[in-house]
Amino acid sequence: MTVLELIQLLRLSPLPGEGGYFRQTWQAPERVAGGTLGARYPGEKALGTAIYYLVTDDPDGFSAMHRLPTDEVYHFYLGDPVEQLLLHPDGGSEVVVLGQDLRAGQRVQHVAPRDSWQGTRLVPGGPSATSLRAGRWALLGTTMAPGFDVSDYQAGERAALIAAWPTQAERILALTRQPQ
Repeated sequence: MTVLELIQLLRLSPLPGEGGYFRQTWQAPERVAGGTLGARYPGEKALGTAIYYLVTDDPDGFSAMHRLPTDEVYHFYLGDPVEQLLLHPDGGSEVVVLGQDLRAGQRVQHVAPRDSWQGTRLVPGGPSATSLRAGRWALLGTTMAPGFDVSDYQAGERAALIAAWPTQAERILALTRQPQ
């Protein structure tokens, strides 16, 4: 299956700012009033949300470094393995590989903890494509409770992240975009 076929079959759209392609597949109809869940949720929130998320090898096909106030549960569905860089508030970092090869330590599900910076890309080293008609890709899903709201998204700034986590500079460079 090609990237274009996946985009069409699942009705995915480009995800502005973050990159990759997505479609929200579920949003709980119940809402929680702002402040009910503490200070990190000042506005009204859906109880939960779920999306499809497609990572590709095109220049905008990765999830740029960002952080959220809620844990985000990743689910690996199909395709090539991806690596997720997590930069934790305590100064630690980790790289998690999501994919089908469980014997090699890949995971089919992983939680990106709240307030940790996160970015996701295809594992480097595979064949590279020149168009969306071919190429490498990974189909993931994420769920969040309380649900995602665009106001939750905080984009990572390249220089500040490299200054705080210099041992991850190469990955941060690959998972950030220069300001326009």
